[in-house]
Amino acid sequence: MEKKWVYLFSEGSAEMRDLLGGKGAGVAEMTRAGLPVPPGFTITTEACNAYYAAGKQFPEGMWDQALKAVHTLEGQTGKRFGDPQNPLLVSVRSGAKFSMPGMMDTVLNLGLNEKAVQGLAKLTNNERFAYDSYRRFIQMFGKIVLNIAPEKFEHIFEDHKSKVGAKVDTDLTAADLKEIVAKYKELVKKETGQGFPDDPYKQIEKAIEAVFSSWNNRRAIDYRNFHKIPHTLGTAVNVQMMVFGNMGFDSGTGVAFTRDPSTGEEKLYGEYLLNAQGEDVVAGIRTPHKIEVMAKELPDVYKQFSEIAQRLEKHYRDVQDMEFTVEKGKLFMLQTRSAKRTAQAAVKVAVDMVEEGLIAKEEAVMRVEPGQVEQLLHRRIDPKAKVMVIAKGLNASPGAASGKAVFDADTAEALSKKGEKVVMVRPETNPDDVHGMIGAQGILTARGGATSHAAVVARGLGKPCVAGCEALKIDAATRKFSVDNVVVHEGDIISINGSTGEVILGEVPMIEPEMSPELRKLLGWADELRRLQVWANADYPRDAQKARENGAQGIGLCRTEHMFFEEDRLPIVRQMILAETEEARKAPLSKLLPIQKEDFKGIFRAMDGYPVVIRLIDPPLHEFLPSYEELLVEVTELRVKGDKPAELKEKEALLKKVGDMREMNPMLGLRGCRLGLMFPGIIEMQVRAILTAAYECEKEGVKVHPEIMIPLVGHVNELRVTRDMLLKVVEDVEREAGKKLSYKFGTMIEIPRAALTADQIAEYAEFFSFGTNDLTQTTFGYSRDDAEGKFLLQYVDRGILPVNPFQTLDRDGVGKLMKIGVELGRGTRPTLEVGICGEHGGDPSSIEFCHMVGLNYVSCSPFRVPVARLAAAQAAISSGEKISRTA
Repeated sequence: MEKKWVYLFSEGSAEMRDLLGGKGAGVAEMTRAGLPVPPGFTITTEACNAYYAAGKQFPEGMWDQALKAVHTLEGQTGKRFGDPQNPLLVSVRSGAKFSMPGMMDTVLNLGLNEKAVQGLAKLTNNERFAYDSYRRFIQMFGKIVLNIAPEKFEHIFEDHKSKVGAKVDTDLTAADLKEIVAKYKELVKKETGQGFPDDPYKQIEKAIEAVFSSWNNRRAIDYRNFHKIPHTLGTAVNVQMMVFGNMGFDSGTGVAFTRDPSTGEEKLYGEYLLNAQGEDVVAGIRTPHKIEVMAKELPDVYKQFSEIAQRLEKHYRDVQDMEFTVEKGKLFMLQTRSAKRTAQAAVKVAVDMVEEGLIAKEEAVMRVEPGQVEQLLHRRIDPKAKVMVIAKGLNASPGAASGKAVFDADTAEALSKKGEKVVMVRPETNPDDVHGMIGAQGILTARGGATSHAAVVARGLGKPCVAGCEALKIDAATRKFSVDNVVVHEGDIISINGSTGEVILGEVPMIEPEMSPELRKLLGWADELRRLQVWANADYPRDAQKARENGAQGIGLCRTEHMFFEEDRLPIVRQMILAETEEARKAPLSKLLPIQKEDFKGIFRAMDGYPVVIRLIDPPLHEFLPSYEELLVEVTELRVKGDKPAELKEKEALLKKVGDMREMNPMLGLRGCRLGLMFPGIIEMQVRAILTAAYECEKEGVKVHPEIMIPLVGHVNELRVTRDMLLKVVEDVEREAGKKLSYKFGTMIEIPRAALTADQIAEYAEFFSFGTNDLTQTTFGYSRDDAEGKFLLQYVDRGILPVNPFQTLDRDGVGKLMKIGVELGRGTRPTLEVGICGEHGGDPSSIEFCHMVGLNYVSCSPFRVPVARLAAAQAAISSGEKISRTA
């Protein structure tokens, strides 16, 4: 049986989007509903894919089926293709499964030639209309099918308008349009070496090929990449009888939405033009009228259109984007599809439609994309603004910022304290820069990735960050950076878009974030539907407070070392590191103990009643010391000058110590539990501070649930020995408190061997937390900062990797290790609590995977908690789970 490539509108339905595309399914459904739709047919998306598979040749049988459909169309309309008395004219339009507005091609008025245009003029008694349609067809066919630059047609058209003194297109007479048609044909002959094709069947054949080919034009590919639409779907081709909005001032064309796509307000929203065709509205050739004006100009049509719009929205239970044409006072519906909308509108429409009884809560939750929630919770660049993008890096932390470019942390802090807005620009950030990052509106780095120091700290602070922008040539000495021929000096205004990675010259208008009542309601519904809990990564009480305000149900990662980076503590930390013996280390540790205790008390108070996972010190100690290279420069200068022997001696000693601590690969060196085993005094102090803080908070009436996490365990004995050592500290604190304390010991699974031996590790761990930043590094064998800066983005662009694995969890590799870890761990300890605390905890795809493998919670930055709440609910709904309780 011959494969069916072509469907009449009367043969399709809304359920056939995969085969007929959104546009084809939409007109088929309107036809079935008895709405005034011009007849036509759809060539399937499968035909498009077969066309490419056959080396850009129509698949067998398709052209014959298309010809048969044309003949059916002739029977339905009483018109004939190429008939000089009563010509059938058609539009040929693209239409993929997912709406891609303006990305592919359309040809209108197809079927006209020298004889048919005269027949059309006689039939309508309107010569001007006929030749206006003909010149439009030649121009559009020339651009789309014959690849003639559109400005060449526009130049002819505008020149003729100037010559005859026509202010607007409608001032041109039939005679003028005939002249323009003749000139257009001369242009086609000159550009292609052949005359304009007169055979309507050759016209439609070439137009179908052009629409198929437009599936893979540059803008369509870029659009699909951005919106993560598969390149394998193909586009359908919709061939539809033309109706004409350019037959006079009782005719017109327009585009309208059943609700305002910007705000979500429930009102008919759109534009139309009298005596015009569709491209006049879309291309902005003439200034259209607001749709409500049609109530005065064509009141009967407006009433009918309003009724149809309401009917379509109720039928599809979603906001509709509709195209229509009015021909001689008669309304025709050309298209309906689900409307593209802003984040604000998406949330409002979803909530309103639940309250109107159109959709259920589950559907409302599924309709809002997590990324849209993220947009609403960060400052963002006004999408209407015209911007000058000068470079692009990694979208490391969402949001947008404008301010003066500054090149060091001290300047950033000083200017911010004066109330000035700054964007801190650095080759890369380090712990010494934190005070500047706190003061800055945003951070821009030339090196580093989405999990670099700059990115992690920026996300924790809720600040936008563009990282790894290697096009920047930063000259710290002269305090400027350059990109190609653009030079930005300190004090010049720049903007960054942390959601897209764009670096922009000058200040741009921003939209401030807001948690609208509708968003709160939607997230409340999400909480009812999800199983996964959502915790947050928070290093300071202010972070914990923000996390709780955003709906976090615990702290999944408190990084104790970030507390050491504060300016008032760093000297004590360095004194502790530089101590030669364990005994000498006790004095600075005793100074740090009360400071750490107060830090933990602040977080416990903020999270009253919720669990708090505190990770013991993880990074290599050299990170808290000055840079070896910078010290070497200082020592060399002091040696050359020879005038400060005491300072030279001190700096030389420091240089030697830093040099002794340097490692070839510090991320795999003396850090995590290894550091605690070699320098036990540090983690003993931390555990004492945690438990003492917990006890003192309990006395205040605060409900405390501390969970102590031992990082970077690769072998069960590392965990066993560390835990046994720390249990002695627990005994000491309990003895001093005179009571048993509530606590848990667990570990971070971030080494592949830990996941593979999770059954052994679970004997000593009461909880697991997957540290997927490092687990991704160690699984792929990538240094994340080097990879993202050097080759990883190219891997994604070239299709070597589907996504950046540091932003979206690699399910096949890292995910498989997680699944093994969960199954083995719970095989040993069935009640094992398992979560994730890498930045993957805020990524919707990664959250879905965490739901699938049975994690208890995900933990992300405080500012992504609402995003994770929605994504966790969507994961539960997608898996078919019915949650009968509030999570």
